[in-house]
Amino acid sequence: MHTETIEIGDTIVRVSGAGQPLVFVHGFTTTAEFWRGQVEAFSSRYKVIRINLPGHGVSPRPAGRSYTIDAFANDVLQVFRKLDIRQAVLVGLSMGGTIAQSFTLAHPERVQALVLVGATPHGLGEDVNVNNVLKAIDDLGVVQASQNVIDRSFGSAASQELLNFARQEVAQTPDFVAREAIASLNASDSRSRLGDIRVPTLVVVGNEDIITPPSESVILAEGIPDSRLEVVENAGHFPMLEQPHKFNEMLAAFLRACEDPVSQASGQGLSQHAI
Repeated sequence: MHTETIEIGDTIVRVSGAGQPLVFVHGFTTTAEFWRGQVEAFSSRYKVIRINLPGHGVSPRPAGRSYTIDAFANDVLQVFRKLDIRQAVLVGLSMGGTIAQSFTLAHPERVQALVLVGATPHGLGEDVNVNNVLKAIDDLGVVQASQNVIDRSFGSAASQELLNFARQEVAQTPDFVAREAIASLNASDSRSRLGDIRVPTLVVVGNEDIITPPSESVILAEGIPDSRLEVVENAGHFPMLEQPHKFNEMLAAFLRACEDPVSQASGQGLSQHAI
């Protein structure tokens, strides 16, 4: 399976496969590699596009730009334009889910369907509020602070190998990027506009997620009119890594429902549902 690496503005983008674009956006201090379990599963039918946000992973981190939700949403728009994507299924994890909501509200014509994974309509859970994160960065340094969040992010079934992988990935985000991004994320609030998201939406959360608790996903699913809620058992904040087969089955079923005009017309597969 061939994966092409493309630099677009301040992002490094991984592109695999061909077909309908499936755009993945990672979360705070994480990277495009957090979607590694979805590449093989979906690139045979879709063009899988994994964005490394500026300042994250291998992407550039110039000092003269913004690392805010709005700036990141504009980076996603640049990727759409550069890759000539008229419309895509947009998948966002955690902070990436906030970016995806912002992007969908600003550019609804470009989003065929939306997937929000471990996301919230407002900031993050209490365990990682902005004051806690900034104090941890001050006291411990950004690498240790980010790794401490990772240590709390996985569910009880996660392997040590998976934990080690995640710790290495988040260590790449520098101090100044993390500070600006967490402050912007904490200030973001889409609660009053969830009803304006008018695309089929899948909301996914791990039942052991303490970073963005399942109650936050319930708020998303109740506020977005055409939505479906799926709770992944034995998973924390990263169900697509911790339970990739379950996650991929859920995502594939949702994508099939979005492509089936009969299902869309009847609302099958797009109502709220928890397992």
